Amino acid sequence: MESREKLKSEKSGARERAVRAVVAGLILRGDSVLICQLRPDQPMALKWEFPGGKMETGESPQEALRRELQEELGIRAEIGEIVARTCHHYRRGGAVDLQFFAVRSFEGEITNRIFHDLRWCPLRELPRFDFLAADRDLIRELAAGRLP
Repeated sequence: MESREKLKSEKSGARERAVRAVVAGLILRGDSVLICQLRPDQPMALKWEFPGGKMETGESPQEALRRELQEELGIRAEIGEIVARTCHHYRRGGAVDLQFFAVRSFEGEITNRIFHDLRWCPLRELPRFDFLAADRDLIRELAAGRLP
């Protein structure tokens, strides 16, 4: 019985480890938001997403997003309120616990450091782009004017 419980605990722990904590920023300018396209050589090539990335051990979501926006775009962002949170399970395994934050102000010029393309997109036009699956519910809400 003890070995069964241990096996169950190990499987449960493996599932927990498979969920990655991820943060993303909705960098807003008027009724537009900055969207980013992944490079052709990356997983999920040429899909669109909001900038951000994985949280590191010991970081708060806001600290992680501030770091990611500095690394990806070269800006010092003021992280605002949480806009949405979702847990998405990918078909090929793995999952993300994804938190989206509003970013209404930042210092510095946006510089594309890692993406294939960047663009300002009116919120209502977001559904025209091929976004990552984890972002799609939020895309519908933003396009409908329900957030942020």
